[in-house]
Formats: sequence, C-alpha cells, structure tokens
Amino acid sequence: MGYIEAIILGIIQGLTEFLPVSSSGHLEIAKALFGDHSLPEESLTFTVVLHFATALSTIVIFRKEILEIIKGLFQFKWNEETKFSLKIIASMIPAAFIGFFFEDELASLFGGQILLVGFMLIVTALLLLFADKAKFTGKDVSFGNAFIIGVSQAIAMLPGISRSGATISSAVLLGVDRTRAAKFSFLMVVPLILGKVAKDIMGGEIGFDNSQFGVLAVGFLAAFISGLFACTWMISLVKKSKLSYFAIYCAVVGSIAIGFVLLS
Repeated sequence: MGYIEAIILGIIQGLTEFLPVSSSGHLEIAKALFGDHSLPEESLTFTVVLHFATALSTIVIFRKEILEIIKGLFQFKWNEETKFSLKIIASMIPAAFIGFFFEDELASLFGGQILLVGFMLIVTALLLLFADKAKFTGKDVSFGNAFIIGVSQAIAMLPGISRSGATISSAVLLGVDRTRAAKFSFLMVVPLILGKVAKDIMGGEIGFDNSQFGVLAVGFLAAFISGLFACTWMISLVKKSKLSYFAIYCAVVGSIAIGFVLLS
C-alpha cells in the first residue's frame, strides 16, 4: 500500500465513521477498487490504526463531556455523569458479546464481500429514511433505550451497515432528542474501539515494522483530521433532519456495488 492509497483510505474512514454511510463498507469497496493485496495481518493493522484515529477525534470533539463523566465517576455519586457512564456500558454489552463470541465469523464477512456490502448499504438507506421522518421529541437516553441502541451497534458490525446511521436512527425512532442521539452514538463507540485496539495489541494480532510506519502515520493523520470535520458536521446535520440525503447516497452506492458484482 502506498502513501496516496493510505491517505485516501484514511479520509474515507474519517468521514464515514461519523457520516451515516458505513465506514467498513466503504473501506471494503475502496480496497477492492485499489486491488488491495495486503497480507491479512497488515490489512488488520492498518484498519485498527484508522479506527484508533477516529476514536481519538471523538475524544477531542467531546473532551469536555468526557472529562465531566470521568470527574463524576470519581466522585462516587449517583449523578447525571454516573448515569450516563452506566448507559454507555449498557450500550456496549451487545457489541462486546458478538465481538467476543463470534469474532471469527465476523472476520469472514470482510475481505471483498462487495455483494453483502451493497445490500447492507440499502438497509442503511431505509433506516435513515425512517429516522428522518420521525416526529421530533426531546427525550433523553434511558437505560432501556441505551441497550436497544447497543443492539443496533452490534448489528452494524456487518460491513455496509452504518454504525452511526444505525445507532442514531434507532435513538431517534425511540424518541430521543436528535442532538443527544448523535452525541450518545459517537461516545458509545469510543470504549469499544479502545478496547479492541488494546486486545489486538496485547494478543499480538497486529504489528508493524519500520517500513510500514510512514504509511500508517499518514493514514492515521488523514483519518484523524477528516474525523474532526465529519463529527462536528454530522451533529449539525442530524439536528437539521438531513439524513435523507445520506439515505439516497447509500441506496445509490449500494445499488452500484450490487450491479458491479452481478454484472462482472
């Protein structure tokens, strides 16, 4: 993989991690277009680095909220920060369960499964359309809603299902305020990403030599910078009920991906 490909893939990851168009689906399509012939462990290392970059951009954007949550936890009081932290934990349970017990099955769905990506992008489009037409409500995220949103996050582990699209759409359809839905969606994935990175590093599943450092670095920076932009932009778009534009985009890209596979 060269520097140009790394930058492009980094930008794709940074934008699509927050915009509701499926980062995993777009990375699979991009790799197929580039004819990615990386060894599995090298491809995994690059993917983990990109995900870590977008997690870091989330931490930067929501640094005040994260600091308040951490302070609240150390005060050992039953306050809003403590409740929010427990809701985040509740939302993590479904994805953590699937990732732990079905990691190999999930891994088999990646690596050129463009037909699956196409169909899942169309599913994402339908979710976004339903959410965009949902009536405005000002509810907060409850513990029950947090778990349901977590189920959506687990389903979004499939390539082509947008994680942000699935979780934000689920929250909005449950009546959660749109801005709160977006913030909860972005914050709930940070512990999962950091946990996955730590697991892969300690398990020796990822690694790199000096020759890969430059490619990984430019990919990381591209994902981090584009992630900062996309995260801020997405919150504004959700607030203004602009998800239908992304629904059209997902439907078009999904249809093209399906057509490409069937006609090739």
